[in-house]
Amino acid sequence: MQQPHESPGTGADEGPRPGADPGARDGTGTAARKETAPGVAATRVLVVDDDPTVAEVVSGYLDRAGHLVDRAADGPTALARAAAHRPDLVVLDLMLPGMDGLEVCRRLRAQGPVPVIMLTARGDEDDRILGLEVGADDYVTKPFSPRELVLRVESVLRRARPAPAARPLDAAGLTVDPSSRRAAKDGVELALTLREFDLLAFFLRHPGRAYAREDLMREVWGWDFGDLSTVTVHVRRLRGKVEDDPAHPRLIQTVWGVGYRFAGPEGAVPAGADHADPADRAAPAAGRTVAPHPDSPAARQEEARP
Repeated sequence: MQQPHESPGTGADEGPRPGADPGARDGTGTAARKETAPGVAATRVLVVDDDPTVAEVVSGYLDRAGHLVDRAADGPTALARAAAHRPDLVVLDLMLPGMDGLEVCRRLRAQGPVPVIMLTARGDEDDRILGLEVGADDYVTKPFSPRELVLRVESVLRRARPAPAARPLDAAGLTVDPSSRRAAKDGVELALTLREFDLLAFFLRHPGRAYAREDLMREVWGWDFGDLSTVTVHVRRLRGKVEDDPAHPRLIQTVWGVGYRFAGPEGAVPAGADHADPADRAAPAAGRTVAPHPDSPAARQEEARP
């Protein structure tokens, strides 16, 4: 049985006034044409949620933030909309009738790379981790603030844009071109999600240094706090794509008591790289959600989940 949706926000000003969203969509839920500055293309966001209140509030906020908004209430409609007009980003509810959000995410990925922000019910940790496993770039738990969701959307879109004039990175048979956002291993292109690409580029820029998961979350995700299992899941997914033997990683190594480091060419680590900054070992700041260390029994149990 489908779980009831909660209101996306709690403030009285969280939803758009009736009729305050004219012209944002045509009568079919497809984004209508939007006026933008000359030469500036508005980004297209597909909102997929079967709760009409949540979909309307989210769409209204995204529209007022300057985005073109498509809407779909179920998986098949979402896939059809995405095929007709490729979105720049998808806001995808996990709980959908018929085809759930995980399957929709898998099929969207099969059509081509697109950033996905998953909406999940608070406390559904297993489903959230599965969402990350199938390629979601970010997640927001219900109930949520629509303003926060818009900030998350804009953060993900900002990171998805090609970096101007950034130099290519090359190490250990891996090449990363930030300008085109393409990566390859031994000349074979890698199919990476947005966060996987950013994580690999960060590792290649900083070979040999050990980073705590808090540091990776701040530097790669741009979050000062959050669920650190997000980093664990993405490291595991990235290892599955760049390591010859993901069960015995040679490139992205686990550093006991610290986090992870990229070992560099042929597994070599620069002198002194084993000594992480004291801040890496410090206790996390108050309010930060701490997941178990990657080598702990709890983390191994977490990684064993499907």
